[in-house]
Amino acid sequence: MKRNVSARLLATFFIVGGALHFVFPAAYSDIMPPWLPWHRELVLISGAVEIAGGLGVLAASTRRFAGLGLIALSIAVWPANLQMLLDACAAQKALWWQATLLLRLPLQLALIYWIWRATQNAAAD
Repeated sequence: MKRNVSARLLATFFIVGGALHFVFPAAYSDIMPPWLPWHRELVLISGAVEIAGGLGVLAASTRRFAGLGLIALSIAVWPANLQMLLDACAAQKALWWQATLLLRLPLQLALIYWIWRATQNAAAD
């Protein structure tokens, strides 16, 4: 039962997060590393993948595969999180904001762990 609740929360997190890529694409484009091409297109693709992954988590039959995809996506977007920190430091943003962004980097590992725990034992549901 706990795993099912966790999977639903995870699905909601990614579906809402993915939808925000379409509502506010510029906010996501702005944090992308400059060495990546096609910022807007990659933002929209990653948003669609988040939504698809979130929907996939809802069904036990696709949960494991969706979880693996969301883990891969979480690793792939990590450079954007790092870029946010680098940009904040370069712009001398408030220290509390820089600290928040620094703490966000290892939290990506916690997110990956949550995805794994919520999706890789779908047979137990």
